[in-house]
Amino acid sequence: MATDTESSRRARRSTTGGGKNAPMSPGTNGTAPADTPRSTGTGGRLRGHLIGTYGLLTLTVLLFLIFSLALPDTFPTLDNASSILSNQSIPAMLALGAMIPIVTGKFDLSVGYGLGFAHVLAMQLIVHSGWPWPVACLVVIAGGGLVGVFNGLLVEFARIDSFIATLGTGSVLYAFTGWITDGARIVPGPQGLPPAFTDLYDSKFLGLPVPAFYVLGLAVVLWLLLERLPLGRYLYVIGSNARAADLVGIPTRRYGIYAFAGSGLVVGCAGVLLAAQQQIGNPSVGMDYLLPAFVGALLGSTAIKPGRANAAGTVVAVAILAIGLAGIQQLGAEFWATSLFNGGTLLLAVGLAGYSARRRLRAGATATRRSLSEPPASAASAPASASASDGESEPRPPSTTADQV
Repeated sequence: MATDTESSRRARRSTTGGGKNAPMSPGTNGTAPADTPRSTGTGGRLRGHLIGTYGLLTLTVLLFLIFSLALPDTFPTLDNASSILSNQSIPAMLALGAMIPIVTGKFDLSVGYGLGFAHVLAMQLIVHSGWPWPVACLVVIAGGGLVGVFNGLLVEFARIDSFIATLGTGSVLYAFTGWITDGARIVPGPQGLPPAFTDLYDSKFLGLPVPAFYVLGLAVVLWLLLERLPLGRYLYVIGSNARAADLVGIPTRRYGIYAFAGSGLVVGCAGVLLAAQQQIGNPSVGMDYLLPAFVGALLGSTAIKPGRANAAGTVVAVAILAIGLAGIQQLGAEFWATSLFNGGTLLLAVGLAGYSARRRLRAGATATRRSLSEPPASAASAPASASASDGESEPRPPSTTADQV
């Protein structure tokens, strides 16, 4: 009888597939059919991630190749590259400065007015007041930081919308610029500006203009602050959900002021560099840089880190703007083509930035739903392992009982 019992047990295990080596039919636990679509979905997400991350960089390279083929004698030359790097250094710095408040979901529309005020103030202190140029530069940069702090106080404590607050501050700065210059240009005397001051813009390093290295250094500093330090993580959390940041204990008002202060400091540095480039004080020059700065900052949020503003993406965006402008100008475009290019690119940048942010939110929501709908790996593998080891774990009848029967 004991023998019959053991043989019947083996028969039951063979018919139910409980043995170790028993083949598992597709769809028994849903594993096999889910592999193929999941792999396909993973591949699609990977392609979308690569396109979103490096698409703008690839477009920059393609645009450079197109203009190089169309203008083989003038475009792919070292002189043209040096000219692009030199001319676009100030817009790049301003775009990086405008990017910092965008990380927190705010906008600083005073960057153009602040640039005009900073470079006029630098010229006034050096030319008319006779200050040593290093002291004048430090005062201008510190003044830019104070303007940024004032903007932050208006936005965070007075609760004025960032568009309105910074636009009002910019108008005040423009009034100060007109007051300092009396509506006229500041022109140095016959001796000119100190050569060490103008060398801030005119000198070269490793055969390339020094301002390009200023932009590179600033981008590296912002990358470290935003991507590798808690300060940047807090700013990104505030930008994504300020209410949640408050609930987890992040002082959102303080970090919002930090963001505007950083923007003001960068604008002050760009103003000093503009004064060294222009070598005259022009009260109306700052507004020409406002639109390119926001185009670069917004378009940069669609590259490298799609869906959020970042330093590397901003540099790539400024590069594609610089190459595009240089190419169309060398092709003989009309004077209004620059404004058309900047305006069209701004609309495209805003649309792409919104799409990238929505795509990122959808991807996060999909991942959350998938993690909630699928059982944990340990729970899913438990029934299979239990059924596979069923023959070994099933208790055998005591040998004494079998012997008695």
